[in-house]
Amino acid sequence: MSKRRKQRKQVFENVEVIDAGAKGKTIAKAPDGKVIFLPNAVPGDVVDVQTFKKRKAYYEGKATVFHKLSDKRTEPVCEHFGTCGGCKWQDMAYEHQLFYKQKEVTNNLTRIGHIELPEVTPILGSANPYFYRNKMEFSFSDSRWLTFEEVQSDKDLGDRNALGFHIPGMWDKILDVKKCHLQADPSNAIRNAVKAFAIENEFEFFNTRNQTGLLRTMMIRTSSTGDIMVMIQFFKDDKAKRELLLDFIAETFPEITSLQYVINGKANDTIYDQNVICYKGADHIFEEMEGLRFKINAKSFYQTNSAQAYELYKITRDFAGLTGNELVYDLYTGTGTIAQFVAKKASKVVGVEAVPDAITAAKENAQLNNINNVEFFVGDMKQVFNTAFITEHGQPDVIITDPPRDGMHKDVVQQILNIAPKKIVYVSCNSATQARDLALMDAMYKVAKTQAVDMFPQTHHVENVVLLEKR
Repeated sequence: MSKRRKQRKQVFENVEVIDAGAKGKTIAKAPDGKVIFLPNAVPGDVVDVQTFKKRKAYYEGKATVFHKLSDKRTEPVCEHFGTCGGCKWQDMAYEHQLFYKQKEVTNNLTRIGHIELPEVTPILGSANPYFYRNKMEFSFSDSRWLTFEEVQSDKDLGDRNALGFHIPGMWDKILDVKKCHLQADPSNAIRNAVKAFAIENEFEFFNTRNQTGLLRTMMIRTSSTGDIMVMIQFFKDDKAKRELLLDFIAETFPEITSLQYVINGKANDTIYDQNVICYKGADHIFEEMEGLRFKINAKSFYQTNSAQAYELYKITRDFAGLTGNELVYDLYTGTGTIAQFVAKKASKVVGVEAVPDAITAAKENAQLNNINNVEFFVGDMKQVFNTAFITEHGQPDVIITDPPRDGMHKDVVQQILNIAPKKIVYVSCNSATQARDLALMDAMYKVAKTQAVDMFPQTHHVENVVLLEKR
């Protein structure tokens, strides 16, 4: 056993990192020709690699010694970089991040989908590569994550309370965050003030393993209209402490327009089955786009980068090429943002979505925006989106589809082929499953346009929009 283990862990010296791959890992080649996936290097680095996993076709490892640093590198701005798993590419200059995102999308479409591509429209980068998120969730913990240096030192580590993020792959370990570069002010100020006040007043921070404590999570949502929502999740109901904290937040940050809380005594901290109680202000905030207003509550899904969501929707509308006469189907419509965004250029838009709450929000927002040419329906896409549905609601000229990461169910793809609209606009947050779906439609549709959009700078995630036209 020990012999096998020894063989599995190898050291490769002076290896050049040559590419960036899926899931944010970079790629090097071992002397035996196998690929090595690394979490902590940048293309162009020359490193020694300690492997910790060997598979048939590849190794997984870590760069341990850096002989030469890549010219694609930049100094990470965040003190938590390398420990926090949120911004894995912060050490790579932004123009190179965009290059590798573009490359991944193109590779997936050509290698997985075997799709013939037109001239690829360059990726649309984000004007703000930092402070771009409109929603952040932080977790309280009474036993914060300790760095390697802290564990090795014999100093008194003092306060172990944390308010921050889960360490990647560890459900019960929370990194205490001092300054996060993902959400604009006053996000950091609110988080730090809440933590300091809670410690000063001896509030118990949550312990996930023991299921003890009072404070569980805090969500902060901001919007381009200036609205701010803060929601605190308590593990149990302690009226005196709850009101003490919420009053402190309201008085210290009068700019908060929606202050809410949840009492959640169950094992996990998801709020979708919980009662959210409004303590002060409204129970929602508003986001705005081209005069359209979208009401967002604590449970709503909304694209987390508002500025780039606007760019993404403009590209989607542009690819659809609407003249005002078209019947448009918007599949996986969510809260109906794309449907409403394209409605003024369409004759009618029909949105379909599996989540009932999302459809309720979509209908409410359409009413709020006085949009009368949209209709929303709820149900599992592969069951609702059938021949009877098309007979009742009409033959679409254009289908817009924005499925989850898994892509579309093959029955949904088949139904789109049966309907055979003139155009399909396929918005995807996972170009690998998008490529798989495009391959299924390749005999009938050609890719006329493709454009990647960077919604999440400093990470490997990338959205892609494809226009399909009938052959």
